[in-house]
Amino acid sequence: MQTSSSTLSPRIRTLIPARLDRLPWSGFHTMIVVALGVTWILDGLEVTLMGAFSGVLQEPGTLHFTSAEIGFIASCYLAGAVTGALFFGYLTDRYGRRLMFFVTLAVYLSGAMLTAFAWDLWSFVLFRVITGAGIGGEYAAINSAIDELIPARLRGRIDLYINGSYWVGAALGALSTLVLLDPKIFAVNIGWRVGFFIGAVLGLFILFVRRHVPESPRWLVTHGQSARAEQMVEEIEQRVAESGKPLPAVDTNDTITLHPRAHVGFGEVIRTMFGAYRRRSFLGLALMIAQAFLYNAIFFTYTLVLTQFYAVPPADTGLYLLPFAAGNFLGVLVLGHFFDTVGRRQMIAATYLASAALLVLTGYLFAHGELSAAGQTLLWTAIFFFASPAASAAYLTVSEIFPLETRALAIAFFYSVGTGVGGIAAPWLFGTLIGTGSRLNVFYGYLFAAALMVAAALIALIYGVAAERQSLEKVARPLSALQE
Repeated sequence: MQTSSSTLSPRIRTLIPARLDRLPWSGFHTMIVVALGVTWILDGLEVTLMGAFSGVLQEPGTLHFTSAEIGFIASCYLAGAVTGALFFGYLTDRYGRRLMFFVTLAVYLSGAMLTAFAWDLWSFVLFRVITGAGIGGEYAAINSAIDELIPARLRGRIDLYINGSYWVGAALGALSTLVLLDPKIFAVNIGWRVGFFIGAVLGLFILFVRRHVPESPRWLVTHGQSARAEQMVEEIEQRVAESGKPLPAVDTNDTITLHPRAHVGFGEVIRTMFGAYRRRSFLGLALMIAQAFLYNAIFFTYTLVLTQFYAVPPADTGLYLLPFAAGNFLGVLVLGHFFDTVGRRQMIAATYLASAALLVLTGYLFAHGELSAAGQTLLWTAIFFFASPAASAAYLTVSEIFPLETRALAIAFFYSVGTGVGGIAAPWLFGTLIGTGSRLNVFYGYLFAAALMVAAALIALIYGVAAERQSLEKVARPLSALQE
C-alpha cells in the first residue's frame, strides 16, 4: 500500500500499553479526569445558557431573534463544531494530544468571551461558530488522551462519567439563569451577556490545571519517541507508587512490536476506516447520527416547547432543566459500570431502545395534550436517563475501535458526520415544527428521532465490538504494528 507516512526507526518492542493498563486507580488518574473532563462541564454550562437565553433573545429589548433564527444559531454552532473537530482532529493525530487540548480550549474560550459582546444576528452567529470550533476540537483531543491514559478495565465507565459531566455544567447553567434572567438584578439585555462572559473567565483556570497532564505515551511510542515515552511511563508509575498503591506485575505476553512513524497520511486514515474497518465505521455512523439528532433536536429547543406550548415565562425555563440535567447525569452514574461488566454491545442496544420507547410515549402524550409542563419535563428526564449513557457510549465506541494513529481523526470524523447529518438539521427542523404551533407536527419529529435510535440499537447488536476490559491495542492494533 502506498502511503504518505515515513519510517522513523527500526522496529521496537514495547510494554508501554500493558504497563499503563495494569495501573491501579490513583491521584494521577483523578487529575486526568479533572483536567480534561472539566471541559464537558463548561460545554454544558455554555450550551445550557444559550438554550435558556433563547427566549430572552427573542424579546424586543435584546437582539430580537425569531424562533427560526434561534434554531439557525444553534445549527451554526454545530457547523463550527464539525469544522473544528475535523481540523483539530487531524492535527491531534499528527502533533500530539497535549498541544491540541491547549489550543482547542483557547479557541473555545475566545468564542465564548466574544459571544458576550455580540451586537446583531451575524456577529452572534460568527462568535458561536468560533465557540463550536473549539469544542469540536476538544472532543477529538481529549477523548483520545483519556482513552490512552485510563486503564482498560475502567475505560468504559470513566469515559461515560466524563461525557456525562456535561450535565453538571447544564445544571449550573440552569441555576445561574435564576440570577442572570432576573430583571430585578440585570437589565434584559445585560444578564445573558454576563452569563457568557463569566463562563469564559472560569474556563481560563483549566489552562493552568492542564499543565500537569502529560502527552500520551502511546502516541509518543508510535511516533518514534520511545525514550520520551518510557520516561513518561516511569514518571506515571512513580506517582502511582508514591500514592501507596502497589504496582502489579506486567505480563510480558502483552509486548507489542511497532514500526514508529512520524505521520500517517489522510488518505491512509480514510482507507483504514472504510476498508479494513468498514463495518466498525458503519456502526460508528449509526450511533453518532441517531444520538446527535435526538439530543440536538430536543435540547436546543426545549425552552421553545415550554414557552410556546405551556406558557412558561422565559426567565423560569432554567428551573425545568434541573431535573432534565439530573436524569442525564444519573444515567451515566447508575449505568456506566455495566458497559465494562455486562458489555458494550448489550448496553448500547438496551439504552438506545429504552430511550426510543420513552420518546414515542412522550410524543404521543404531548400530541394529545395529556401533559403539563412538569409532566413533559419528567418524561424528558426519563428519556435521557437512558439516552445519556447511550450518547456517551457512541463517543466511547468511535474512540476505541480504530487504530491509535487514526484515533483523534476518527473521533472527529464520526462526530462531524453525526453532528452534520443528525445534529445541524435537528434544531432548525424542530424550531420550524414548533413554530407551526402544531403539537402533531412536533410529534412527527419525535417519531423520526425514535426510529433513528431503534435502527442504531439493531446495528449495535449486529456490529458491536466487545471492547470491554480490553487493551486499545487488542481492540484495534496500531497501523505501525500491522506492517510488521
